[in-house]
Amino acid sequence: MKTELVANHQNVESSEKALNKDQQGVVGDADDLLREISSATVETLALARTKIEEKLSNAKSSVEAARISITDKAHDAADNVYGYVAENPWKVFGVATAAAIAGVIVGVVLNRR
Repeated sequence: MKTELVANHQNVESSEKALNKDQQGVVGDADDLLREISSATVETLALARTKIEEKLSNAKSSVEAARISITDKAHDAADNVYGYVAENPWKVFGVATAAAIAGVIVGVVLNRR
């Protein structure tokens, strides 16, 4: 289960890097367009617009793919937690009880001050 989480984390990081690269490409193209707009012809502007629209479309697709991937990973993690709790209810109950007792002790100690 731990190796699955590490692999999922690496996939999310690679998706994040791809999104950042796409975003930088879109921003770079927009900057280039702004620099060239004063001396541009209608054809050049139309070509630049098409290029930027294509980059934006690719970036939107990447964001959607990353959203789907992250959602799937979150569902997988939730399923793994549910499976662990179902297989080890007494361990989970013990940890929860210990945390509750620790909270009560901390509350009592802080209340006395």
